[in-house]
Order: sequence, then C-alpha cells, then structure tokens
Amino acid sequence: MLRYGVGGLGLVLIGVGAWRVADQPDPLGVLVWLAGAVVLHDGIIAPLVLAIGLLVVGRPERGVLRGALVVAGSLLLVTLPLLVRPGEPPNPSALPLPYGRNLVIVLAAVVVVAVAVILVRRWRGRSQRSTDDD
Repeated sequence: MLRYGVGGLGLVLIGVGAWRVADQPDPLGVLVWLAGAVVLHDGIIAPLVLAIGLLVVGRPERGVLRGALVVAGSLLLVTLPLLVRPGEPPNPSALPLPYGRNLVIVLAAVVVVAVAVILVRRWRGRSQRSTDDD
C-alpha cells in the first residue's frame, strides 16, 4: 500500500514538474538544459567518481581521501557554473571576488589538510608500533 502511495506522489510531482516546465518562457531551453545535465552526470561525473572509487578502495587512508574528494567535488559543483558561464553575470554581486583564484586556494587547502591528516595518522601508527615493540 505504501508503494502505491509513494508511486502516486511521484506521478503527481512529475506532473507538477512538467506543468512548471511548460509554463516557462522557453520550455525547449529548459528541456535541453535538463538533457545536458543528464548527459553530463551519466557520461562524465558518474564514471569519474566510480574510477576514483576504484583507485582508493584498497588504501588504508580511503576515508580521508573520500572526505577530501567529497569536499572538493562539492566546491567545484557550486563554483564551476558561475566560473564557466560566458559573459558577465546577470547579477553583479554573483562574482564580486576573484573566484577562480579563490577556488584554487581552497582546493589546495583541502589537499594540504588531507595530506597532513594522512601523514599524522601514519606517524601515530608507527609510533604506536614502536612503543608496542618495547
């Protein structure tokens, strides 16, 4: 019974979405954008995430690497649309600072923190083993 209720709610939400797209001044542009988003996700982002996941799966520091990748991916997801958009932003307050440079600085900070955490964990593991050997 719950499955039918959730399915019905899904159909209602699909109908609301279709109505909202049809109500847009350029519904074809919205549909092209949505198709581009699907292609971008399924053709580039998802395979890239899976490949990176396969690279870190056997590593002892995979938790730190995953955390750093989630933070870096989130930062890129938020900032790249504004950075790659051609022309001036429609709202002058959208990019009041040099976001390209700042994005590189923040991504470098994420890398530095991740490497520092990995090195501290390895150092603590070695010092732990050396005290256990005594």
